[in-house]
Amino acid sequence: MGEISITKLLVVGVLIVLLFGTKKLRTLGGDLGAAIKGFKKAMNDDEKPAANNEASAERLSHKE
Repeated sequence: MGEISITKLLVVGVLIVLLFGTKKLRTLGGDLGAAIKGFKKAMNDDEKPAANNEASAERLSHKE
């Protein structure tokens, strides 16, 4: 097995497009993008709860 060249990658890419079709690949790409976006949002939400709790406590104390 030799190195992976650009021509080998192009041939594999063409075979994948012929096998699955562009519509299915576009849908798969959209689903993958949505999953990554959801994962990033969940990671950011994990870091913010302490700050949100403090802000909520301040809001409650101002209302009383």
